[in-house]
Amino acid sequence: MFFFFLEPVLIYNWLLILAAIIPAIFLMIKVYQSDRLEPESPYILRKMVTGGIWSAVVAGILEWIANGVLTSFVSQKDPIYNVIMYFVIVAYAEEGSKYFFLKRRSWFSQEFNCQYDGVVYGVFVALGFALWENISYVTIYGFSTALVRAVTAIPGHACFGVFMGIFYGLARGYAYLGKDFRSKLFRVLAVVVPAALHGSYDYVASLNSADGQWIFLAFIAVLFFISFRLVNKMSKNDKYFEIDRRNFRF
Repeated sequence: MFFFFLEPVLIYNWLLILAAIIPAIFLMIKVYQSDRLEPESPYILRKMVTGGIWSAVVAGILEWIANGVLTSFVSQKDPIYNVIMYFVIVAYAEEGSKYFFLKRRSWFSQEFNCQYDGVVYGVFVALGFALWENISYVTIYGFSTALVRAVTAIPGHACFGVFMGIFYGLARGYAYLGKDFRSKLFRVLAVVVPAALHGSYDYVASLNSADGQWIFLAFIAVLFFISFRLVNKMSKNDKYFEIDRRNFRF
């Protein structure tokens, strides 16, 4: 009798999990299929996804600690609270954690030999993060949350991953050429630009007004459109890294 009542609950939970992960998997396939020169191996893609999952865990811990410190000095009713929370704590905890695992697991990989590879890795890490985050939200708040996040948060993380991946790929290309300053500059941009977009996304989403909802929808539409165009452009113009063997250091 106990298992008779338990079975529908288990089926419902599995449906929630599937609803949480399918959008992320769909976007992963889209980005993977756009890699026209030399598609990445399942091995490194798994490393990117699991790195994204670990980055979600690390970011959650960092946000919990930082939020505790912030609320000790700033009231949650103070307008500055949301600015600091979204643009500093959440944005840099999440994008910084993604970048940490992205670089740690791919920078010296022999497969990282094309410009577009950076986009693939950045998006797969971001969607690994979104996948784990979405499962957490959906199992708590239900199927309706899965539907909303399928068209907002998951593609949003993918867009942040596109921008991170573009700058990350440029940074690796300059490293191959021995141009260390430019490489470091683009590595910084690989965190700062996605963090700025992430903070803007969360802040606009927090606006509790009719105008705020329209602003949020417009922001999402523009972000998705630009990211989609960038993916197509980077894919079409993809090239293998050139190596200046006089300055190259591995």
